[in-house]
Amino acid sequence: MIVLDTHVLVWWVDGDTQKLSRKARQALAGHGKRNELLVSSISVFEITTLERRGRLRFKISASEWVAQVRLLPEYRIEPLTDDIVERAGQFGDAFPGDPADRIIAATALLRGAALVTHDEKLRGTKNLQAIW
Repeated sequence: MIVLDTHVLVWWVDGDTQKLSRKARQALAGHGKRNELLVSSISVFEITTLERRGRLRFKISASEWVAQVRLLPEYRIEPLTDDIVERAGQFGDAFPGDPADRIIAATALLRGAALVTHDEKLRGTKNLQAIW
C-alpha cells in the first residue's frame, strides 16, 4: 500500500507521467496492479478547491473526475478519522503548515505506508517513508 500526495494522484490519473520520477512511476504501477493506491479524502477537498479557484482544470468537472477515480479498483479513498487528524495536529512547528500536507503525511504514517510525493519538505519528514 502507498499513499499518493494530491499532485501525484492528478498527474498519474491524467497520464501526465513525465512529471513523476522514474521511481514514483514504478511504485505507482506496481501498487496499482495490486489495487494498493491509497488517497486521503483531503485530496478530494484540495482538488475541488483548486478547480474552484481556477488553479486546476480538467476536461470534465472536478466532481466528475473524482467520481471516476472512485470507480477505479486500484484506488481506495481513506476517510479522515480521529486518529489521522490527531496525528496531523501533533506534527511540530518545523513541519509544513498546510493542513492537507499534515493530514496526508499522517495518513501514510498511521497506515504504515510510504508517501509518493514531489514535495521536498514532506520527503524530509522524520519517520515518514517517501518515494520520489
